[in-house]
Amino acid sequence: MGVRLADLWRTPELNPINKKARSIPVLNPLDRHGRVFFFSWMGFMLAFWAWYTFPPLLSVTIKADLGLTSEEVANSNIISLVATLFVRFLAGPLCDLYGPRRVFGGMILLGAVPVGLAPLVKDVTGLYAVRFFIGILGGTFVPCQVWCTGWFDKNVVGSANGLSGGWGNAGGGITYFIMPAVYDSLVHRWGRSASEAWRITFVVPLICLILCGVALLLLCEDTPTGKWSDRHQHVENLISSCPSRSADKIVTIPGAIADRSPTGTTTPAGGDSDVEKKGIPATSTLVLDEATTAAVRGEMVTAPTLAASLPIIFSWHALFHVATYSCSFGGELAINSILGAYYLKNFPDLGQTQASNFAAIFGFLNFITRPLGGVIGDIVYRASGNNLWWKKGWIHLCGLLTGALLVVIGMLDPHNLGVMVGLVVVMAVFHEAGNGANFALIPHVYPHANGLLSGLTGAGGNLGGVVFSIIFRFMDGGKNYAKGFWVSGIMHIALNLLVLWVPPIPKGQVGGR
Repeated sequence: MGVRLADLWRTPELNPINKKARSIPVLNPLDRHGRVFFFSWMGFMLAFWAWYTFPPLLSVTIKADLGLTSEEVANSNIISLVATLFVRFLAGPLCDLYGPRRVFGGMILLGAVPVGLAPLVKDVTGLYAVRFFIGILGGTFVPCQVWCTGWFDKNVVGSANGLSGGWGNAGGGITYFIMPAVYDSLVHRWGRSASEAWRITFVVPLICLILCGVALLLLCEDTPTGKWSDRHQHVENLISSCPSRSADKIVTIPGAIADRSPTGTTTPAGGDSDVEKKGIPATSTLVLDEATTAAVRGEMVTAPTLAASLPIIFSWHALFHVATYSCSFGGELAINSILGAYYLKNFPDLGQTQASNFAAIFGFLNFITRPLGGVIGDIVYRASGNNLWWKKGWIHLCGLLTGALLVVIGMLDPHNLGVMVGLVVVMAVFHEAGNGANFALIPHVYPHANGLLSGLTGAGGNLGGVVFSIIFRFMDGGKNYAKGFWVSGIMHIALNLLVLWVPPIPKGQVGGR
């Protein structure tokens, strides 16, 4: 199915089995699918912004006000990522158990509490504590992606996840732009002291988080078929009401559960099908034979148990996504934390605000780059006849090019502003596209445990963030950013090559194709 401009606002065509949308109504928040998409990216964007409220002002203003050392600043960045690692790991199973909408809204409102307490920080201990608990907001990425996966069909799920995750990640750029701007306004226009001004800036993200969290819970639904607790019953009712399971009587309904060519025939002659009598037009065909019925059941999310979860957690496929996402998103987190300081070190004349503005470019590119990773994943999937190796290959291509560009930046250590910005922008294209590429493939892998795998992968991203932040932290006392770049680049290349052999999905898996 090709992409049409009208798909951006019109009510989408739905898969008749699971009611997932086969296009993304980006400009139509009145549509229920469009509304879920809007709150997916908006909720994550505000959460990401609040998660990174400290770094834009931390290197100069907050550091001076609290009397911090460079090592303590780096430690606070690591602590924030450690918290999110655990939250993301827990968020995945919670999404499978209670549904991503409730988990998403709850995490936004819970994470708003430490944001509101941030102005009370007086010393490094308080900074560590507040940044640890603000890390809850970084975990909202998991329900954001699981929610989108539950509302958009396989032909566009990579694009939906890429757009929601990318626009959400752009919160890392927004914070570098908004926080210094609000701070400067409070100091120069309203006459506040530096100590007062940076504390007042936290009021802005606090209000936005509370409004978004409440609206998300009140205005959106759990799944396209109704309540999270009823998701299995809907599928069983549909299967039992359709006589197409018998070999001698095949009935066709529109769409495809796995976005693949139908294997059967047309509606029996002599009148409308049973499905058409239920109000579903037979515009294209899907045969509910035994294989299709098994695939439908196999793609329903099940409540997590320890016995069922352990084989997934320790599978090669989970390791692949943890490894590659720890490079793409983990590296992005670490770079986002130090980029403003790196610009300021190489170009001291910029000052705090201008250095933050240049650093913001890296985050703002997520508006385009991460969605690009998901969109290209969907394109190569369709162009290759639904061959998932192409989606996996796109992940590796992004990872290897990112690693090479990180090595180049680190070895050159540019002191020409144009060269520095240009290299960071090119690197960001592949770095951030790798995130979208990863979550274009994940919905195909263990679809019955999508939350678990998404949470595990998201936690892997934060694990990578911790590792890469530690690398930057110990490069000459946290001051040799260039060395941190090229060491990180080598790790990107090595990890991607190590998991190159892992197949995209488990052999013999039912569903997901």
